[in-house]
Amino acid sequence: METIEIFKALSNKSRLQMLEWLKEPEINFPGQLEHAGFEHGVCVGQIQAKAGLTQSTVSEYLSILQRAGFVEAKRVGQWTYYKRNEGAFEALSKLIQSNL
Repeated sequence: METIEIFKALSNKSRLQMLEWLKEPEINFPGQLEHAGFEHGVCVGQIQAKAGLTQSTVSEYLSILQRAGFVEAKRVGQWTYYKRNEGAFEALSKLIQSNL
């Protein structure tokens, strides 16, 4: 993905919040712990409830973050779970250090 597309993915307050929440899912999504745990990530429904946005908006935002490489998705039955791709943040740090 091009550098400009990576920064576009990060240019939205709600998407940044989602990435922050996913950094510490146990703290930010305590309701999921009792239902499914965090092995696969955080259920999109939990993210949507916390964000207070429509399901379609949250899905679009997560899709943008996934295309940029910042999150990974896993489908389990009828549920989709998302978690951060920490390697993408390391690569972003290197990109900033070497190119900017």
